Amino acid sequence: MTSDSALPLPDYDELPITELQHRIRSLPDEDLRTLIDYEESHANRTPVLELLRTRQSELAEGAEPSGGDQQADSGKPADTSHGSPVSADSAAQPSGPLRHGVAGQTPGRDRP
Repeated sequence: MTSDSALPLPDYDELPITELQHRIRSLPDEDLRTLIDYEESHANRTPVLELLRTRQSELAEGAEPSGGDQQADSGKPADTSHGSPVSADSAAQPSGPLRHGVAGQTPGRDRP
């Protein structure tokens, strides 16, 4: 059984099917077989398996893998060193629910 870190696509389990559809174009048949085996033994998602098997059939019929290094980019945004300006001081003050959804009909709204 293959671990998630040994798969040919980084963050495979987190990829939406639309992204996966594009990313598998550069994979050879052996890597597709690895993904199919992994998918069958883990999530076993029918649309994903159909996508992988269709691509495997295309390769068997003579299609060539496209260029590209799938290990280079995970598709996730990089971490930034800037941090977040959000703090407890900038958060909204808690309040009760609106009466009938109208602010004017809710006198005081949890105010002392």
